[in-house]
Amino acid sequence: MAELATREREPAEILAFYAKAGTEALTGRARELCLERHGRRILLRGLIEYSNRCACDCLYCGIRRSNARVYRYRLEPEEIAALARKGYAAGLRSFVLQGGEDPAYAEAALPRAVEMIRESCPEAAITLSAGILDRAAYGRLKLVGADRYLLRFETSDPELHRSLRGGVGLGRRLEALVDLADLGYQVGSGYMVGLPGETEETRVDNALLCRELRLDMVGIGPFIPHGDTPLAGSPQSPIELTLRAAALVRLLLPDAHMPATTAAGSLDPEGREKMILAGANVLMPNITPPSAKRNYLLYPGKICLDEEGETCIGCLSLRMKTIGREISFDRGDAPRLGGQAKVGAGTDLDHEAAVPAAAPSSVPLAQAASSSVPAKEGAHA
Repeated sequence: MAELATREREPAEILAFYAKAGTEALTGRARELCLERHGRRILLRGLIEYSNRCACDCLYCGIRRSNARVYRYRLEPEEIAALARKGYAAGLRSFVLQGGEDPAYAEAALPRAVEMIRESCPEAAITLSAGILDRAAYGRLKLVGADRYLLRFETSDPELHRSLRGGVGLGRRLEALVDLADLGYQVGSGYMVGLPGETEETRVDNALLCRELRLDMVGIGPFIPHGDTPLAGSPQSPIELTLRAAALVRLLLPDAHMPATTAAGSLDPEGREKMILAGANVLMPNITPPSAKRNYLLYPGKICLDEEGETCIGCLSLRMKTIGREISFDRGDAPRLGGQAKVGAGTDLDHEAAVPAAAPSSVPLAQAASSSVPAKEGAHA
């Protein structure tokens, strides 16, 4: 298998290697492939956690609707745009706006925030992570300047998904990913590792679903039990499971951008470095004001809560040098676009697939929505 990193491999061959390889050999192969495809530069995405209000009641999440111990907040569009301008001045050219699933805010205020960022940070890529919205809402956000969208499916097991997400079917999540791809977004998804009820088969299926979706971005992080959720007493899985998951996805999706997640760094002091050495190529410095991000606790023990954004960027630069990497302020668009991404490209809401660049993703996404999940899943909101 020494040549695994030099040419495309069929899933069966990759899975056979995954099944027999130890973690060091597996992550080593993924690291070689990542270096071959992406080089030693680690892309930066400035993270803005704009709201912790959420209409969902997912069993694993610290900001779930029924957690009355959370101090709820929303940043105004002007505040979000000001944070992006500050990050832009520091060199960042990619921003991720992440919030709880708050459709009213996402439809009323988020478009204005995106529009303001696009006006003041013209060369920046804007990624949104606002949960499931209707297709028209996604279209409006694209029209005012959003480039990318992150919507993690969390688990490929339909029954586990339904039980963890308060009855919401996995099919509904996949339908939203289809809408995003058809509208011309660069699409990201991903999953947690170590959820209660998860099996090794689930973990393999998670990775295969990422490949089937042909995702541009894949976020993988460990499940960390939160004390204020119904899963508070669940066992903590070792970081090794997350590293193996990241390595498998890298082998299955050589060109995808994959973050070394903050959750990995919260579970293990060197978790982000270990993720990079397992095939990840993105870091997300948190540029949210400390007063806000202290209340955006999806899981306990979250790191960097008291750091300003500039400090976080400097720290990450130093940490990357210890493992032979260097940070990059490039936009970092999906390789499939071949450097031809249009900044803030809009969309025509009257057409099913308005932006040609979406074509490589939209067909397999549609197939995944219809074939990976039982038909009954798509009927649930």
